Amino acid sequence: MSKPSLKAGPTVLPNLPGSIAQVGVMTKYELLTYFRSRRFFILLIIGLIISSILTAVVAYYGVSSFASNALGFYSFWWGNSVTLVVILSGIFFGGDAISGEFQNKTGYFLVGNPLRRSSIYVGKWIAALTASLIILAVYAAIAVGNGVYYFGASIPYQFGESLVFSVLYLIAVLGFTFFFSSLFKSSSMSILVTAILFLFAFSLIQLIVSSLAQIEPWFIITYGAGIIGNVLTDPYPTTQSVRGGFSGREATTLYAVSIPEGIAILVGYFVVTAIIGLLLFERKEFT
Repeated sequence: MSKPSLKAGPTVLPNLPGSIAQVGVMTKYELLTYFRSRRFFILLIIGLIISSILTAVVAYYGVSSFASNALGFYSFWWGNSVTLVVILSGIFFGGDAISGEFQNKTGYFLVGNPLRRSSIYVGKWIAALTASLIILAVYAAIAVGNGVYYFGASIPYQFGESLVFSVLYLIAVLGFTFFFSSLFKSSSMSILVTAILFLFAFSLIQLIVSSLAQIEPWFIITYGAGIIGNVLTDPYPTTQSVRGGFSGREATTLYAVSIPEGIAILVGYFVVTAIIGLLLFERKEFT
């Protein structure tokens, strides 16, 4: 009687999902995390509260107290408040996107799966951008609704440009927040640092550099974001020198970022911080 053959057949390796599929899966589950933790709905409520306050103020005092035309209305409503919505979106969705995996030890189990770290990073970033865009779209819809109510359907094209610049600023802010989230292993530290920088530090540094040192603050992200409000001003503001001081002879330069310069600053911030953040995430070890 012949013995059965013990020769093993060819090893069949499982079909692992590609990078794009991994990014899609990561994005899906990260969005579910936002909804389950209710942070998306909390930020949505904050955006609705800001919109409600502006709506009530305009209705109570009359639109003529704030603007005489549609462009002035959108400058008052959108140009003065959308940057806060963008910053809050970056803090809510990007502040602990990476650091939370280290602090909660969840990343130890995540990287154990056949997932590339770059896919995890990009998937989380896309999820944060998607959630932020929904918030921004709701805020823009309310602004347009008020504008149409008071000035009709003639929406100035400058508002469309400002909306595009707001999305670009959002992309840059998320790149920056993901960088700090990769830098720290503590969620509270990464959130605190990004909140202080965007809400206070950058504005203060910009004021000191431009007013006291008389140097154009081209290296500050909030200066580049100035194009969001500037494009809603007619004519577009330009850098100019004014006389001041006790003698009236001292020249002070008032800086205004141009559109090409602002776009370059925002794109540069995103590219540099996103790459460094990904490199930091690739090299950090989970314990």
